[in-house]
This record gives sequence, C-alpha cells and structure tokens, in this order.
Amino acid sequence: MKTSDRQSHFYQQIYQLVRKIPPGKVATYGQIAELLGRPRHARQIGYALYRVAPDSDIPWQRVVNAQGMISHSPQRQGSDDLQRILLEQEGITFNSQEKLDLRRYRWQPDLLE
Repeated sequence: MKTSDRQSHFYQQIYQLVRKIPPGKVATYGQIAELLGRPRHARQIGYALYRVAPDSDIPWQRVVNAQGMISHSPQRQGSDDLQRILLEQEGITFNSQEKLDLRRYRWQPDLLE
C-alpha cells in the first residue's frame, strides 16, 4: 500500500471514529490516536481534522487538545471561533482561561462499539 493510500485509510478511520462522538461531548487528539491504536499520532489527528470542511458531517469541533482547549492556528482562518460557537451550541461551557472541563465533557466510548 502506498503512503498516500495508508494516510487516506488512516484519515478515514479518524473520521469514522470522530463521527461517534455525541453532541455535548469531546475527545482529545491524543485520545482519538490512542483509540485507533496509534498513541503517538495525535498530531496526525489534527492534520486530518484540519482538512475537514467546516460544514462537513464530521463533527470536527468535538476534538480538542489535552488541556481541554481549542488549538488555535492562524491557518484556520476563523474556524477557531466557529469551533467554540459550535461547542457552546451543544451545551459545552468554557471557563475564563478558555478551557472546558474534560472530566465533565470527555467522551467515554463503549469499547464494545
């Protein structure tokens, strides 16, 4: 399998898993990587989600960094603000340090899914 095919397959696995995160819950980049059996690939999760169109059926906004924050990037051209808006519409709140409470909002998937 060529590298581009492997990457595409991995991205599809990421998208399939992210689609399972219910409204009002979040996962971290590292959590998604761990669930996919690739614990050292958190950054790849971010790259894959960066490619998703904001109006996609993939709930990209439900993936945050390990501190419970939105990972801001100049390349995202305003989607950082959109991510927060979408999460707040799902009932997720942020504190004054721009963090959400991972103990409250972290998705705990059923491993038998």
